Amino acid sequence: MFRVLLRSLFALVVAAAAVLIGWRVLRPAEVLATVKPPYPRPPAVWPHAYGRTPVAPLFVDDRVRVYASKRQVRADAPVNADTVRTAIWSFRRWPEQLNAVVAAGRTVISRWSDGELVAIDGETGKIIWRAPGPSTSGYAGHRTGAETVWEPENLRVAGPSVLVTAGGQILAYDVSTGTRRWTAPIACGNGFTTAGGQVVCPSGALDVATGSAVASFPAGPYTPVGCGLASSACAGMRDAAGHGWLTGGATPVRAAALDRPDATVAAGLVFYPVGETLRSVDPLTGAVRHDYPAGQVLGVSAGRVVLLTGGRTLLAIDPRTGQTVVSYPLTYETEKLTWDPGRWQVTDRFVAVERLARDRPPDPDVSSYYFSVDTVVLAEL
Repeated sequence: MFRVLLRSLFALVVAAAAVLIGWRVLRPAEVLATVKPPYPRPPAVWPHAYGRTPVAPLFVDDRVRVYASKRQVRADAPVNADTVRTAIWSFRRWPEQLNAVVAAGRTVISRWSDGELVAIDGETGKIIWRAPGPSTSGYAGHRTGAETVWEPENLRVAGPSVLVTAGGQILAYDVSTGTRRWTAPIACGNGFTTAGGQVVCPSGALDVATGSAVASFPAGPYTPVGCGLASSACAGMRDAAGHGWLTGGATPVRAAALDRPDATVAAGLVFYPVGETLRSVDPLTGAVRHDYPAGQVLGVSAGRVVLLTGGRTLLAIDPRTGQTVVSYPLTYETEKLTWDPGRWQVTDRFVAVERLARDRPPDPDVSSYYFSVDTVVLAEL
């Protein structure tokens, strides 16, 4: 009898310990680790590919790199390190999942599956503000996190506001304080913001400062072109009829050169392929400016247009003169150039490109989808 009681007591103790451990592990929790000063300074740069990482970095203020994973956002430094370094700050939430990350200056804003918005100072890693919002989907960054930090879903930056689209509404929050600036009852899936200060939805455009409708806007739905990260600050678009428009001002300006479905805009010029070349033309008159090796426009860096050729050479060109000011193969050490570009980021000093296997399967969660284990190549401009 004594042995039976002893066994029962032991079983109860084990069960209680298991419950306690499970509660401590699985209970809702947040872990914030902040950085100790000094804040990393901008490094000296020279044009070359300087490293590779297994995950996509969001360059913030050209001083730190921010990464996304399923339940954590974290940063490392220096920004020109050849691989991922130990985190200088990190923020983890359980059981919530990280949905999207954007940056405005040194402020890093993350959106979580429960709708919570959390703004972190990229310098210190400390939380500046947090605000509740509509719940959303979970982590969709796959192995590299590129979709979460470079093409986040329904999170946009425009001037002093960060915009959340959810269901049939848009919510605008002040970047510096998290205060709700305005709310508009408009469905805006696949929306984007313009360099002229509008948020464009399939049914029309709103002023990002006030949330009021913008008059005299062409009919949608629209195709954005010449955008920065998170489909923000787009320099142009095509309307429902396929007509091209420049969107750098208070109202769109007709640009017939953008009518081509393969055209984009960068640094005030329209680019499109012509045979074995990439041509730049005046957006209003269509007058030819310059021809370059065939490839694609990655973005604008300190006034220079950044191109990636079909042979995987990175070019930075002066759009006024057409001169190539930077040119080198986008490869690190002895890696081959047999890859396809995925997503990317261009800043005034750095470029990062996600590299995909040429004969990849359709599922990005399969390892052979990517070019290599360290599939993101890092470069200086």
